[in-house]
Amino acid sequence: QVQLQESGPGLVKPSQTLSLTCTVSGGSITATYYAWNWIRQPPGKGLEWMGVIVYDGSTYYSPSLKSRTSIFRDTSKKQFSLQLSSVTPEDTAVYYCAREFLYGSSYGYYDYWGQGTQVTVSS
Repeated sequence: QVQLQESGPGLVKPSQTLSLTCTVSGGSITATYYAWNWIRQPPGKGLEWMGVIVYDGSTYYSPSLKSRTSIFRDTSKKQFSLQLSSVTPEDTAVYYCAREFLYGSSYGYYDYWGQGTQVTVSS
């Protein structure tokens, strides 16, 4: 059973960098045909895809967040991380990590999610 767990500070000051880590158990982050995503949900709004790191290490970002976002991984720890710079209160959200399947008829399906972690941007 694959499990994902987000971790990081729940409160970040404006203009600082938000850093979150997703620890994966029960699966490998380098396994072929899987990608590892960061998704967030601001209060009262829908889910927003932020970016992804694919099994081969390539990364892709939302155009609206690309200039402020970085995703990287530590394969030895089975972790992948998100950094979002220059945060504002509009970045307040529940942040999720999720695994995406990249093969066949289930291409693009998010099959496992973390429980989510609340991050508030406030001074």
